Order: sequence, then structure tokens, then C-alpha cells
Amino acid sequence: MSVQDNEVLVKITSAGTISIPKQFRKYMDIQKGEYVKVILGKDRLLIRKVTIS
Repeated sequence: MSVQDNEVLVKITSAGTISIPKQFRKYMDIQKGEYVKVILGKDRLLIRKVTIS
């Protein structure tokens, strides 16, 4: 993934969900059914990959 590809515009659905773009999922090795942690910052949301055992 190049530096210019690290920002993508996504739309929030009426249910309040967003989709993580395919290239981001591939880069982070995030698969269907796995969990991510969403962290609220001052003016941003941070999404981190987590492992639940």
C-alpha cells in the first residue's frame, strides 16, 4: 500500500455502519468474522485489529 492510498472516503449507512475498504483489510490481514477494536479520539476513530482467544 502506498502513502497516497492510506485515505479512502467511505459512507455511513442508515444503520450507522461503515465498510473497511478491501485494500485496508488485506494490508491488516483482517478476515470476515474477526474482531476489531474502535477507539474514540478527540476528532477521530482509530480501528485496531485484535485477537480474541
